[in-house]
Amino acid sequence: MFKLLNLLKSHTINSVCRTKASAAIVPRTLTEWRPPREVWLENMDTLESKNIGIIELDNSVFGAPPRIDIVHQNVEWQRKYRFVSFSHSKTRNEVRGGGRKPWPQKGLGRARHGSIRSPLWRGGGIAHGPRSPTTHFYMLPFYNRVLGLVSTLSIKHAQDDLHVVRDLEIPSEDPQYMKDLVAARLWGPSVLLVDSSDILPKNISLGVETIDYINLMPVYGLNVYSMLKHSTVVLTESAVKEIENKLLEHLNRNDARTLMCKFKYDR
Repeated sequence: MFKLLNLLKSHTINSVCRTKASAAIVPRTLTEWRPPREVWLENMDTLESKNIGIIELDNSVFGAPPRIDIVHQNVEWQRKYRFVSFSHSKTRNEVRGGGRKPWPQKGLGRARHGSIRSPLWRGGGIAHGPRSPTTHFYMLPFYNRVLGLVSTLSIKHAQDDLHVVRDLEIPSEDPQYMKDLVAARLWGPSVLLVDSSDILPKNISLGVETIDYINLMPVYGLNVYSMLKHSTVVLTESAVKEIENKLLEHLNRNDARTLMCKFKYDR
């Protein structure tokens, strides 16, 4: 009886081992969690759009879940750090009159006062009024600024308001060419052109100089407020690579913990 049980046990173990060994050598195909985002590479030398090729965009930068709360924080931060309040009220030392004591301290049965410039008097100073200039500057945490850019780029791409061109070379410096190009490609009422360098081609610099709804910007100046202010964002091929490199570097850096502390001016 014991010999039969040992025989069955050894047969079961051998069959399991053979099954595991055969399953281990079965080839398998590894696929990504989701395919990268894709966008057409367009040209700028003709009014009609010519699709030159397809560019793959990183999902961590152009396909992230949109954080509307972080986008709102970035917009409020950008609106407030450049706002200075000039509301001003005078204190008792700045208003006119009241150099002497209005009446004696005792003997008249009246309340004691030392100056008609006191905040208790009409026409006197203001005790806790606003003083100008008052700045509303503050800094967002580092990763709130990074995630704000990532969310805005993802939103623009999801809404089909993000276009990629090879470069910003146009054949003419006439402003009418840019107006016709924007109208022909349905780029919306306002366009933001972003390049990797702040030294832009001559024709496009002169062509958009007198057009209020078309603006040029280098990559290092890209911000959430400007992207939301414009209906269409147009990036050059080199700008896309630089944006991905910068944002991926910050999203995956090793010293992330030190950047989560309160902002310091000497950083």
